[in-house]
Amino acid sequence: MDQLYRTTGNTRLHAMTNLHNKLSTRLEQLRANGHQQLLCGGLKGIEKESLRISKDGFIAQTPHPHALGSALTHPYITTDYSEALIELITPPFADIKDTIKYLHTIHQFVYDTLDNEILLGASMPCGIDGDESIPIADYGQSNIGRMKHVYRHGLWHRYGRTMQAIAGIHFNYSVPEGLWPALHEQEDSPMTLKQFTADAYFGLIRNFQRLGWLILYLFGASPAICKTFFKSRPALMAQFEEFDNCTLYLPYATSLRMSDIGYKSKNQANLQIDYNSIDGYVASLSKAIATPYPEYEKIGIVVDGHYRQLNSNILQIENEFYSTIRPKQIIESGEKPTLALKRRGLRYIEMRSLDLDLFNPIGIDEEKARFIEALLLTCLFKDSPDISQQEHQINNANQLAVAHSGRKPGLELDKNNQKILLQDWAREILESMTTVCEILDNDDTDKPYSTALQHQQQLVQNPALTPSARILDCMARHAEDFGCFALNTSAKHANYFRMHKLDEATEQKFIEMSRLSHVRQKGIESKDELPFDEFLKRYFSQK
Repeated sequence: MDQLYRTTGNTRLHAMTNLHNKLSTRLEQLRANGHQQLLCGGLKGIEKESLRISKDGFIAQTPHPHALGSALTHPYITTDYSEALIELITPPFADIKDTIKYLHTIHQFVYDTLDNEILLGASMPCGIDGDESIPIADYGQSNIGRMKHVYRHGLWHRYGRTMQAIAGIHFNYSVPEGLWPALHEQEDSPMTLKQFTADAYFGLIRNFQRLGWLILYLFGASPAICKTFFKSRPALMAQFEEFDNCTLYLPYATSLRMSDIGYKSKNQANLQIDYNSIDGYVASLSKAIATPYPEYEKIGIVVDGHYRQLNSNILQIENEFYSTIRPKQIIESGEKPTLALKRRGLRYIEMRSLDLDLFNPIGIDEEKARFIEALLLTCLFKDSPDISQQEHQINNANQLAVAHSGRKPGLELDKNNQKILLQDWAREILESMTTVCEILDNDDTDKPYSTALQHQQQLVQNPALTPSARILDCMARHAEDFGCFALNTSAKHANYFRMHKLDEATEQKFIEMSRLSHVRQKGIESKDELPFDEFLKRYFSQK
């Protein structure tokens, strides 16, 4: 564990230097061995959710557009919770420029098919009118498609539909494969390479849980909420202040999406998921999926011949467990995610705490992605002790404090059971990223990673530059409620894409992908022979 950090002159400087040196020692050893460039070229992929909004400013009631392909089988265009909550997925690329470019291209194709609809550029939903206004996603008549639909019905009965209409960006990152053998040898580890890789990935995950509040401060873009969001749960309104007749907010909030109004519940808050090893993680998550929960038993599973949920356990499936970062492995058809991890180890991590950037047409830019990559690698190289239940609660409390009040002057967080100013801890983290950014810059004279780091240092110095502060400032200057500001800004993004059409060859490639996805869905449906009840029984009995 790093030395306790205190905000007093020489002690503070010593702690920052100590952290930087601990990090640098391992990197310098890589450099001494001529392996530093193995940090470069990790695969980056992005998953971006957006609500489709109709021309009247409300959530679209139309089905997922047929021209976009099958939401069940299209590799890059699908839906999340709602039929109106589109999800755009890029392949993983070594160069983040390629990832961003592909996400831009998908947006261009989507806008070619949307007609009079637009994609909402904000994370918090606008244009909803209670739970019933949010159509649950439909994936066809195959067993796997029905399972996805029933799972979403379960989420409705457990949490309400409105909470599921919140949108975000997931940043997928895979450490360069060539780095693992070099680190394995450098550490002289007795573990197998597969075990060593999983152990190191979980170290990264634990450190991100400690430091991930920084993402909310720097990139949080949901400081305000439409009052209509609370129609299905009006009791939640009391904890907020009124910005205007249509908007609630907190004056120093960064990411209300990541606060306790988001996709969370009391039973999940009490879960003790083990992040100290892959075996512990799989075992604890599997236990939650297999443990009955009395409140959910009252909902029922099959009522009047219709499924209300997949089961009445604490979690229906792994994806129901909300976390800011997940260990991931590519799953085979019909395979449980926990089994994929157990069988083949970790392939990549999914960072889930990023709000949509309302000021950007695709919700994220290259600089932000570079910073995230550097932060994740810093988390990999930093010492990462096991997390106790007490520290888990502290990490959650820090995240909640930053979500609600991250820009509040003098805000203190809990670091190693000591109070520390957010700005001081943020500067320490950014300082520790310097070496990683220098290596990732490689021979690029523009130094894009170091530049990204410098820009974030400015946001720490001046909270008014953060996206959350800028959104509130724009709303105030233009006398717009949150819904109007979000919709008007999204309409500008829509006009941008309609002025930047795809070239014909690329458009034809996407048209063909959509056609083939419908063919694949029909193929899956035609091959199903098991009754749905038996399909679910076999799915959950996998070992």
